Amino acid sequence: MHKYELALVVSAQIDDEARASVIEDAKALIERFGGQITDVDEWGKKKLAYEIQKQAEAFYYFIHFDAEATAPADIESRARIMDNVLRYLIVRVDED
Repeated sequence: MHKYELALVVSAQIDDEARASVIEDAKALIERFGGQITDVDEWGKKKLAYEIQKQAEAFYYFIHFDAEATAPADIESRARIMDNVLRYLIVRVDED
């Protein structure tokens, strides 16, 4: 298993309950494809470098997880269509 990090940029125009639901959905998605979540970092609301869908601010979340090499492609294909997720990125973390 490899270590990965999923970065999510979530819309700031939704309420706290809906935002928590988006993060829970992302965690469930990771676990569905055999990943084990190790940490979730919430960076809070930040100003975006450029507007995305006419929004200037968004919430940043980083979910660290362990998974097999095939899992990130499956997770990305589902994250692409998640509501209220403006941007996402999965990167493999060096195992130092």
